[in-house]
Amino acid sequence: MKAVIMAGGSGTRLYPVTIAVNKHFLPIYNKPMIYYPLSLVMLLGIREVLFIVNPQDLENFKKLFGDGSHLGMSINYQIQEKPRGLAEGLVLAEDFLNGDSICYMLGDNVFFGHDLIKIMSEAKKEIEEKGGAYVFGYYVKDPERFGIVEFDENGNVKSIEEKPKNPKSNFAVVGMYFYDKEAVEIAKKVKPSDRGELEITSVNEEYLKKGKLKVKLLGRGFAWFDAGTHDSFLEAGEFVATIEKKTGLMIGCIEEIAYRNGWISREQLVKLATPLVKTDYGKYLLELAEEY
Repeated sequence: MKAVIMAGGSGTRLYPVTIAVNKHFLPIYNKPMIYYPLSLVMLLGIREVLFIVNPQDLENFKKLFGDGSHLGMSINYQIQEKPRGLAEGLVLAEDFLNGDSICYMLGDNVFFGHDLIKIMSEAKKEIEEKGGAYVFGYYVKDPERFGIVEFDENGNVKSIEEKPKNPKSNFAVVGMYFYDKEAVEIAKKVKPSDRGELEITSVNEEYLKKGKLKVKLLGRGFAWFDAGTHDSFLEAGEFVATIEKKTGLMIGCIEEIAYRNGWISREQLVKLATPLVKTDYGKYLLELAEEY
């Protein structure tokens, strides 16, 4: 399985902040927003990642991540000329994926939960072994903003609808998707919605029609932030700050994950931490290197 992280878009919901800065570079507490989805991919053991980015932001992404070799990874980039919808990201990633299964993440979503990696690993295994699509639902108070999934009395998925005017449930599909290789061909056939976008919900609907869509609900004990709005952005930062201060452990620290995964050596970790030595982030990495 390879990972594709959608990091394009215009960030209009965060205007005027994002007129000059890509939202994925904005800090969720003490690290760039884009670190959080990347960290989850790394925790799954996925080392090949493609970022879908805007033309004007490509060089800044390369400045931030390079080719990923410093993390023991292979990081690639694909330009999306205009924000035409999330489904287009799957089409743009076709050559990179080369027939592989997909972990598809949205760059502005932040997740946290004790068993999060466990359930993500289960989804990864399910797709690799059985195919289909595997997505996650989360209870929201404002379902009109999201792709909403409806269940029957037995808990089976009945329908899925993008930003409905009359929502059939309060369960939103979050920005974390697992697909088999068929997703690319399905995405190619998606027609623009009334909003003029190629909706990821249309891809999920096609899997549902084939009886190959699995939805797992993230209940109590899980936190999800769609950090593309001012309020949610602020809430995500406050949440991460609280957890890190209480536990003394960092969320979304990509250098730590690379080190614990055995992808980089202690010497490489120290080298990455040294330029950051005046920050709590750098000090945290140096303390980690001294543990062993």
